[in-house]
Amino acid sequence: MSAPNHVIRYTRLPFTFRYGSSSLRIATFPRYKRRSFGIQRFAHNPAEGADFTSIVDNSPDLVKSGRRHGPGIIILALIPITAFALGTWQVFRLGWKTELIAKFEDRLIKPPLPLPPHVDPEAIKEFDYRKVYTTGRLCHEQEMLIGPRIHDGNDGFLVVTPLKRGDGGSTVLLNRGWIPRSKKAQADREDGLPQGLVTVEGLLREPWQKNVFTPDNRPEMGQFYFPDVKQMAELTGSAAVWIEETMSPDLLKAYDREAKGIPIGRPAEVNLRNNHTQYIFTWYALSAATTIMLWMVVRKPPSEVARRIRQNKSW
Repeated sequence: MSAPNHVIRYTRLPFTFRYGSSSLRIATFPRYKRRSFGIQRFAHNPAEGADFTSIVDNSPDLVKSGRRHGPGIIILALIPITAFALGTWQVFRLGWKTELIAKFEDRLIKPPLPLPPHVDPEAIKEFDYRKVYTTGRLCHEQEMLIGPRIHDGNDGFLVVTPLKRGDGGSTVLLNRGWIPRSKKAQADREDGLPQGLVTVEGLLREPWQKNVFTPDNRPEMGQFYFPDVKQMAELTGSAAVWIEETMSPDLLKAYDREAKGIPIGRPAEVNLRNNHTQYIFTWYALSAATTIMLWMVVRKPPSEVARRIRQNKSW
């Protein structure tokens, strides 16, 4: 008995299976077992369906999934720009502060001026850090203590006393200097309460500006945390003129004054902080560092960009 006249032809994807006069186009190799009486299939093949479409007949588009950079790249780009702008602003601030300090130091080297009988508070700005001297009587009964204030690591207060001038001169506020907390009571520092006429020399200063971290003064309780010149002038009936008494730096003299409760005056020097050079370095360094980071992010390809196959038609 001769074998059936069957022909099996295999090709690579896709391939054609012919059985006699009929043929079927499929995409995968099915499992077949040859027997003497023909070919027997063991499992159903999805490719036998009438609606099956081969991947060859419907070519795919290769697309790149995922975005290369997200919104974070915009924020990263703004950081170096903002830091560079702030560094440039600090350059102008450095020039302004340097000129201001030079102007004040130029005033300090000039000889002291006698304080006029009446001083316009609005004109003090033009004489800030100018040395002046005047004579009058200290009104110790109206004394005000501003604190706490630290001097050489010790806690204490600034002594502010109205100076009543004669010959029709206005009363001014005199910042006599620092005393330790242990000498807060006037009974403990009689040597620091001069009587009669005194002549003082000091710096004419603009009114202080209160920062947001300093609490408000409570004059009804005798508590002052910062020198509010206008407020103190109203309390004592003085003009809004602030003078800071000065003294030559002398360590032994300062120790003696501290022990006796005599206020320690400030040195005749400009004490404005000028840290703008550090700010310039900080902002420009931050701008340079973030610029390098931005360049590395832009240059480096994304690590999780996949390529997917998207069909032109539905399967």
